[in-house]
Amino acid sequence: MDRYNRNRIYLTKEEQETIKNYPIILGGSGIGSVIAECALRLGFENITIIDGDQVELSNLNRQNYTEDDIVTDKVSAIKKRLLSINKKANITVHNCFLTTENVEEYINGHKIAINALDFSSDVPLLFDEICQQKNIPVLHPYNLGWGGLVTVITPNGLSLNSIEKHDEKFNEVKMVEYASSYLKFWRTPHDWIDELIEKYKKEKKVLPPPQLSIASWTVAAMCSHLLFNIATNKKTKQFPEFYLSTIMND
Repeated sequence: MDRYNRNRIYLTKEEQETIKNYPIILGGSGIGSVIAECALRLGFENITIIDGDQVELSNLNRQNYTEDDIVTDKVSAIKKRLLSINKKANITVHNCFLTTENVEEYINGHKIAINALDFSSDVPLLFDEICQQKNIPVLHPYNLGWGGLVTVITPNGLSLNSIEKHDEKFNEVKMVEYASSYLKFWRTPHDWIDELIEKYKKEKKVLPPPQLSIASWTVAAMCSHLLFNIATNKKTKQFPEFYLSTIMND
């Protein structure tokens, strides 16, 4: 039996061969760790991952790591995990943080990027800008706890900073607020998203947004499907449109 025999009908042999050699890059191996495994199992065997963090106990509720990985470099742990699934895969990792000085160097040579970076600096938007200049589509995944949100930045399309308000730096919450407003405009409101944002903003401490395993795996599936569509020249929505998957309104 071939490794990808159960992919038959869904993928042609030609499509399977195309994605096998298609170079993708993940900036960040938090939610990126889950996306990487889903993409690998689909058949993407040429994957680069960049992150300078180590695994912490608080990562284990949603990221692709185990207790044995704690205090290990994230990229080392996820590379070991991926190679245990497919030892012939070309998994390249860089144990460092992306900066304004090195981001272009690492992006070079890839055809699709996943921007799973924390918006604690200007690097995520610079990552997108350089990818657009190099004709590389960028996927942006967001963990909404009970649902997954993904948008695609295309080379000739709008960038995320197009929704940036005056004197307000763009971050993950701004994107979620935008998505919620968009849904309300098209008369498909998701009130639970607004409630989530309100509760988060009322927290007394400055904390990262709450996230669940449900959304991590939902987003991983969405991103892997989008990677496939882009690599095989199928149609995808592009920002300012987005994809949202949840059963909260059912």
